[in-house]
Amino acid sequence: MSTTFGSVAGIGRPARDALQQAGYLNLESLHGVEYATLASLHGLGRRSLERLRAALVERGMGLAGHVPEPEARRSVITEGHTGKNAIDLKTAPSDQTPSDFVEGLDTARRVVHGRLLLEIFTRVTGEQPVMWGPTMIGYGQAHYRYATGREGDTFRLGFSPRKAKISLYGLTGSPRSAELSARLGKHSTGAACLYINTPEDIDLAVLEEMIRDAWEADLTPHC
Repeated sequence: MSTTFGSVAGIGRPARDALQQAGYLNLESLHGVEYATLASLHGLGRRSLERLRAALVERGMGLAGHVPEPEARRSVITEGHTGKNAIDLKTAPSDQTPSDFVEGLDTARRVVHGRLLLEIFTRVTGEQPVMWGPTMIGYGQAHYRYATGREGDTFRLGFSPRKAKISLYGLTGSPRSAELSARLGKHSTGAACLYINTPEDIDLAVLEEMIRDAWEADLTPHC
């Protein structure tokens, strides 16, 4: 069974057209073809070739000749919004006010926690909070572009007073994050987030230091 070029993630129309015009009708037809031959095709860039090669290797096939190593890539985070978002991106600013969201939390305990964090984040950053999606409160503006090409607008720092745990966003990549995390108190980490059960479990003065340090530092991805 043959694999169409359209079914290989990241292979756009110009690359597909270039391959078909050169007589290559499916992915399997590239097996054993010289890399340099494909690289000479107008409309077929290096990144598309990397993706095609990876798809061939997954199927036990490959290209012939000298094949360059894939270029190293990293995520890029910049300040401000661009309006460029992945088409399936669902998390975006909403019209709900963060204070209304906090006052409507499920338990009185979480309302108190939400009010406290709202006051701390707003005071330390000097920014007005914005609701992102149904449960996240964000501060500042940032735009991310992952190595895969996926991109979107987001916030710089923020929190979400979820029922099970409180998520703190954007605090783990700053210059002093490791030092301050060691002094913070009871917490866990994962995917660039900090999680706490309650504000009573941590040193709030250290939390303020972490927010200030992250706010003044270069941008880093958050979960």
